[in-house]
Amino acid sequence: MTPPPFFTLEATDGAARAGWLATPHGRVATPVFQPVGTQGTVKGLLPAQLEDAGVTMLLGNTYHLHLRPGEAVVARLGGLHRFMAWPHPILTDSGGFQVFSLAKLRRVTDGGVDFQSHIDGSTLHLSPESATRIQNTLGADVIMAFDECAPYPCERDHAERAMRRTLAWARRCQQAHERAADQALFAIVQGSVFDDLRRECAERLVDMDFPGYAIGGVSVGEGDDLMYQALDTTVPLLPAAKPRYLMGVGTPENLLECIERGVDMFDCIMPTRNARGAGAFTPHGKVRLRNLRHREDPRPLDPTCDCTTCRTFSRGALRHFFMVREMTAAILVTLHNVTFYQRLMRHAREAILQGRFAPFKAAFLERYAQGEDTTPQ
Repeated sequence: MTPPPFFTLEATDGAARAGWLATPHGRVATPVFQPVGTQGTVKGLLPAQLEDAGVTMLLGNTYHLHLRPGEAVVARLGGLHRFMAWPHPILTDSGGFQVFSLAKLRRVTDGGVDFQSHIDGSTLHLSPESATRIQNTLGADVIMAFDECAPYPCERDHAERAMRRTLAWARRCQQAHERAADQALFAIVQGSVFDDLRRECAERLVDMDFPGYAIGGVSVGEGDDLMYQALDTTVPLLPAAKPRYLMGVGTPENLLECIERGVDMFDCIMPTRNARGAGAFTPHGKVRLRNLRHREDPRPLDPTCDCTTCRTFSRGALRHFFMVREMTAAILVTLHNVTFYQRLMRHAREAILQGRFAPFKAAFLERYAQGEDTTPQ
């Protein structure tokens, strides 16, 4: 296992937590939001821009990097940190979610998953051992156990089979892990929307003593209420001295609701994908830049934001760039959105440290719900 202290809990405010992750590539303040670098890069941004936005940790994807260019190529090019030109902490997911969401055809057995690549249809196999070996080769600071992600909706029998397979696979990942000294292997709690399955999965994984725990199988169409229910069931069962990671979430509202429930780590494509679709996040709600009302709008996206986009460009200019399909548009709004998410995490952490998270969350959500029409002129 990763030598202590991998995670240090600095303060709590109710269930909300502020802490630190200690990795070979630096410390990370939590709560933390990780932008997604699926193919080894965050779409639209250079590493220096990510640093300027306040990013401290990125996510890479085992499935995609295994298919292209291959983990051996990444290793020969200096490992994932050198490959991404990112000297700070990186987390790689196991590829399990992508196998179940992207593969053209797949056959799941207790041994692993045989599937056809979504790229060229070639037949491939992933198992707990191979997914762990791939991540060992890539070299991220935090790696994920291979799991079976049940879809939503699904029958209870399906969810239970996936949960029990996830437990068996977690043990096999633990046994196959060859870099415990410098890579923290997280287990993933599954169980779909069934509280008793979530509870059993969490309790049994905690008995296996992983350095950290993720809540998986959410944000797959079940809706916010069922996601929060899964958290309310699962999080209290996870060790207070270890980090909790909610995979694939989410909106600004989701992040604050989940921090309040005791989650420490997040990742999501929300800020980057929305930026490419001309959607910008601000404290006063989401701005849709293609709307005609922004054609001659001289305001920045957010007058309180110090990112290059807000310091340099008007909404009217950004709208024009989108309307004429300039790639600059997506780059500028991606930079702003990533900065917005990092500021939200930073402000949430400050509120926890000061014992005022509940009023901070309430004030943010009230302002955010009012919409962009309330943005100061």
